[in-house]
Amino acid sequence: MPEGHTLHRLARLHQRRFGGAPVEASSPQGRFTSGAALIDGLVLERAEAWGKHLLHRYETDLIVHIHLGLYGKFTEQSVPLNDPVGAVRLRMVGEKYGADLRGPTACEIYTEQQVDALLARLGPDPLRKDADPDAAWARISKSRTAIGTMLMDQKVLAGVGNVYRAEILFRHEINPMRPGKDLDRAEWDAIWFDLVELMKIGVRRGRIITIRPEDDHGDTYGARRPRSYVYRRQGLPCRVCGTEILHSTMQARNLFWCPVCQAT
Repeated sequence: MPEGHTLHRLARLHQRRFGGAPVEASSPQGRFTSGAALIDGLVLERAEAWGKHLLHRYETDLIVHIHLGLYGKFTEQSVPLNDPVGAVRLRMVGEKYGADLRGPTACEIYTEQQVDALLARLGPDPLRKDADPDAAWARISKSRTAIGTMLMDQKVLAGVGNVYRAEILFRHEINPMRPGKDLDRAEWDAIWFDLVELMKIGVRRGRIITIRPEDDHGDTYGARRPRSYVYRRQGLPCRVCGTEILHSTMQARNLFWCPVCQAT
């Protein structure tokens, strides 16, 4: 599932491509026909992201809420556009570019009240200037739930997915099974600051980069970067201490950690 930096990157792209001008909207697949008809020809005033949610705000206060989920993806091409291929839920066409959305978990018209209700359910997003890390700390510091679970809970922290969860805990030498209440405030502040910086890099570069230059050596889990400290490296030697990276599951999600570097 795309992590928060991907949605913020999409929001910035859509603002550049379509913002401030009328957008032609359609639903070639047919599953968003009525919603597309409501926004067709309206000016896209702002595209923004909150965690893993993308919001397109149009004039007349109509809002399109998009959650990509596991399979959702936007593809882009210059106008004139080719005929739609596959199940295109939403096609947006601007002056110079068009974008097709396929396979999202959600693509729906929201009112401002529905957006408010959505945001009330989400924790702070490290990529938003209005984020309040104290709100996440208030939950973490009182909970016996494992910090590895809490970092993935969008009610606690919005936008962090499995890669950032695994990598940030390694970078701060924290065992993912440690209860949230056993973290101290200095550890949480360091995690938050690091997430802000790493996720900003993700927005700029379009990929997750977490390895410090002095540790950037050895194998990778795939054909292209970014390389990781522990994510998808089970059975391989830790880049720092050489111990075999472990793998388990936590809340039905894959979990990776070093038993030495993250002993406590």
